[in-house]
Amino acid sequence: MLGMGAPVDELEVGMNRAAEQATPLAKQIFLAAVKKMTFDDARKILTGSDTAATEYFKRTSSEDLTTAFSPIVHRSMENVGVIQQYNRVIGSAPGGSALAGQFDINKYVVGKTLDGLFLMLGEEEKKIRKNPAAQTTALLKEVFGRK
Repeated sequence: MLGMGAPVDELEVGMNRAAEQATPLAKQIFLAAVKKMTFDDARKILTGSDTAATEYFKRTSSEDLTTAFSPIVHRSMENVGVIQQYNRVIGSAPGGSALAGQFDINKYVVGKTLDGLFLMLGEEEKKIRKNPAAQTTALLKEVFGRK
C-alpha cells in the first residue's frame, strides 16, 4: 500500500487500542485454565521447555480468549473508527475491493492480540525460569491480583 503511510498508521494504532481493551479478560480465562490443569499438565510444565506454561495456556485458552476478545475488539474498532479507516484504505488501494471480501479484519486483530499476549507471557516465563526473583514483576502481580 505504497503512498498510504498515514492512513495505514492510523489503522494500526486503532487496532492496537482495540487489542488493549480486550486483554484484561485474559486473567479470568487463564485462572480457569489453571483450575482445569491436571497433574500431568503440571508435570509437563515443570519439566518442559522455557515456555511450557505459555504453551499450555495457548493450547487450553486460545478458543475461549478468541470468543471473549472478538466482540470487544469489534466494538472497540468501530468506536475508534478502525472499521471505517480500513474500508477507506482498502477502497482506495489497487484491487482493494477484491481484498475486502477475503480479509476479516476482526479475526486478524484478535489473532494478533493473542499472538502478542502469548509472546509477552512467554517472555515473562523465560525470565522466571532463569531467575526465580523475576516472579515478583509488576506484570505478574497484576495478573495474579497482587499489587
